[in-house]
Amino acid sequence: VQLQASGGGLVPAGGSLRLSCAASGRASSMYTVGWFRQAPGKEREFVSGITWSGAMADYADSVKGRFTISRDNAKNTAYLQMNRLTPEDTAVYYCAGSGARWPSRRVSAYDYWGQGTQVTVSS
Repeated sequence: VQLQASGGGLVPAGGSLRLSCAASGRASSMYTVGWFRQAPGKEREFVSGITWSGAMADYADSVKGRFTISRDNAKNTAYLQMNRLTPEDTAVYYCAGSGARWPSRRVSAYDYWGQGTQVTVSS
């Protein structure tokens, strides 16, 4: 499975972005999708995850109420809608895939990773 993340950019504080994660290859083996982010000098951290059906989603406390994860299995694509962005959201955002049934917050739980897309929020 190959993952391609896109949609990052430079936005002012309070703005919005929508990230996309397109899967190719044996995408049918990927049940859950997660979004992670990594700021300079910091460890990669969980942002959000979603099950195959989309019925269950999980969010880090720092983004809850501002970010929304979704997926379109017909297009093998997952999305992360990010609203009310703050400079603290600045990071490289990665999408990840796993054959597990439920999204995990652990980096090590994911088998497939995209290349990352830069999100920069100016103050």
